[in-house]
Amino acid sequence: MKENKSKYKLVVSHVIDRIATEEYKNGDRIPSINDFRTEYSLSRDTVFTGLRELMAKGIIASNHGVGYFVRSTKVQSGHHIFLLFNEFNEFKEDLFNSFAEWAGSDVTVDLYFHNYNRKVFETLINDANNKYTDYIIMSGKFQGIEPILESLSGRVFLLDHFHTELKGKYSSVSQNFETDTYEALVSGLQLIKKYKRIFMVQQEEKEPLERYDGLKVFCEHNGFDHDYLPATSGRKIKKGDLFIVVRDRDLVDLLKQAELQKLLPGKDFGIISYNDTPLKELLSGGITTLSTDFKLMGKTMAELIKTKAITTVENPWRLEVRSSL
Repeated sequence: MKENKSKYKLVVSHVIDRIATEEYKNGDRIPSINDFRTEYSLSRDTVFTGLRELMAKGIIASNHGVGYFVRSTKVQSGHHIFLLFNEFNEFKEDLFNSFAEWAGSDVTVDLYFHNYNRKVFETLINDANNKYTDYIIMSGKFQGIEPILESLSGRVFLLDHFHTELKGKYSSVSQNFETDTYEALVSGLQLIKKYKRIFMVQQEEKEPLERYDGLKVFCEHNGFDHDYLPATSGRKIKKGDLFIVVRDRDLVDLLKQAELQKLLPGKDFGIISYNDTPLKELLSGGITTLSTDFKLMGKTMAELIKTKAITTVENPWRLEVRSSL
């Protein structure tokens, strides 16, 4: 059941205002759920939502069988955020640092990682419930996550991987992997025309298959052969092949194999690598990259935290053409 998002603030304001006037002091009991229901004509769920927010801010605590009491008179008006990433890498570090920079001084963030483990994902979220004002979730490919999101006590935001079924229910900043891949290839079509086959190289259990969907549409529209590979290790390169790689390990394996076969990227075969780094600017004369702007993603999420409307934002991508294409 969805609570009235404005009415539950009556409970929050009731307690905070009385702390401010020193009517409530540390350790004092506050009204019961039924008291709040009667005074403000609220449902039980709505009252409990207000109490959960106060607990998330550390203002009140509960004592089983006794009720709720003031835990702290140091009232903070800012956000206490649970931020759950799928993994740690330099792109996520850029995202986190950007978010922290733009979020402001009234925001505190606790960062966690689920490392693509569904059990860890659910355990971390369940343990965090009732402890934060806001929850920013990077779920990756996990399906059927709506029930666990609905159970959370504060506002919920989705990051990076877009779930169509959740659009309009939660604010999100995400990548459109299919469209981004398709449009990137279209923008580089004149260079890509010299290749015969295009391979998407990524680990299926972790990475979004929508990337390959975008590649398939591009190949159908432009007459290229295509295939999907889990890795490049041990595979010989044929002239006229173009590889779109996600993992840096596959990129390195390709370059090693090219050296063994005395083939030049950008001349005998092509490489496009996801996610730009300073090293890729220099590696083998420059690796062409398809990358979203993770710093902008962090900034945009920081802005969404401060707005009440539910907003869906697609983070922009860019194709950085270098000598490997």
